[in-house]
Amino acid sequence: MKNGFFLYLCLLFSGLGFAQNNYIVKTEDGRRVLLKADYTWEYIDAAPNKTMTEVPQISHSKTDKACQLTPDFVEPKLDQKIQNQLKKGRATLDHIKQKVAKDYECSVEDVLLLRVSEQKSKGSYDFCANGRKVSYKRVGNAIIEKGKLF
Repeated sequence: MKNGFFLYLCLLFSGLGFAQNNYIVKTEDGRRVLLKADYTWEYIDAAPNKTMTEVPQISHSKTDKACQLTPDFVEPKLDQKIQNQLKKGRATLDHIKQKVAKDYECSVEDVLLLRVSEQKSKGSYDFCANGRKVSYKRVGNAIIEKGKLF
């Protein structure tokens, strides 16, 4: 009887150890942090390392991902009902443009929306940032560049 009860307690406590989840929280400066179940943490979208003395220059040709916009270009209109619902989670187009401007080190005015496909739960966006074509996606309220995992 004692052995069965002891075995039950061991299984219960080991099961509780495996049942812990990881959490993603946002800091005051807007960066996301992954809090792990083993009481460690790491930045998900860390600030770029600016202490490097020499930054490698990437050369892009004019046809390589360049934006070719006509002078009479107008950004596409968005569904205001969806945008109002996304305000709570800070995932509106203005928030996405701020993230793109931060990622590509330009002002928000330099970021132009080229194409949009969005629903309440997800969205796909193409931008022109500093003359370069970039794509971002939104799943829920999480915004990430297409092709990147974290």
